Amino acid sequence: MIRFHLCTISFRHHLVSLPELAGWAGARGFDGIELWGVHARHLDDQPGLDGHWLGSQALTVPMVSDYLPLEGSEAEAIGKARDLCRLARRWRAPKVRTFAGQLGSADVSRDRRQAQTRRLRTLAQCVAEEGLTLILETHPGTLADTVSSTLELLAEVDHPALGINFDVLHVWESGSDPCTALDQMAPWIKHCHFKNIGHYSQLGVFAPANVYSPAGCREGMVPVLDGACDYRPLLDALANWRKPAESDPLDISLEWFGPDSYRVVESDLRQLRCFLEESRQSQAVAVCQ
Repeated sequence: MIRFHLCTISFRHHLVSLPELAGWAGARGFDGIELWGVHARHLDDQPGLDGHWLGSQALTVPMVSDYLPLEGSEAEAIGKARDLCRLARRWRAPKVRTFAGQLGSADVSRDRRQAQTRRLRTLAQCVAEEGLTLILETHPGTLADTVSSTLELLAEVDHPALGINFDVLHVWESGSDPCTALDQMAPWIKHCHFKNIGHYSQLGVFAPANVYSPAGCREGMVPVLDGACDYRPLLDALANWRKPAESDPLDISLEWFGPDSYRVVESDLRQLRCFLEESRQSQAVAVCQ
């Protein structure tokens, strides 16, 4: 089973309330809303809005996405992790997301990598004590920028509360085949991000400084099934995919950063659901034959 979610970060430059967004998402068939940490904190002064309220809208928060420091004061990092877990519990989210540092794997010394690995283990334990899972996103400019480095990092941290947010585009950007990477990282994949780009040369538009800027370039950002990264083989693999030793649904967030968010994410959701259903049916027919 696959559950689809929209991301509040897609509406970071919109004047829209969470009740409005939830009503819209529910009416379009989304299963939930991935909550950006910044937005979760700004909702702190609205006690009527929480996971119980969102559940009454037949929606869930699968993950609160934020940024925990892997360097600097450990006490401050633990404090930030505990606060992030507090937000996640309020929204009944089982996962909290962060990044594996701010430098690519090729740019980090062995000593620095070991220090960041120790910090990740500490944060994973902190999150585990809160009954939650810490999720690392596959992303350029971090220790999870390639499949090999990500797998090495998971082995180095070696904590059951650490999982992966499989960002398909960034895995493809690293030069890996997403289907192969899916198989390699399957035991740790707890969430997926879907987005796409018109051409490989345009991937720079997803640099954080550009994405978060209201005046940033959006050229090349395209719907999931329209871009240079071909999602169809991956969707065929996911149509009947089961995570090893798990029966939980696979959570997928549509991470749109471009203009016209409502139209694009609604269209993406409809097309993805249709493709998955057609893939399941064709695979079932093939088995019967």
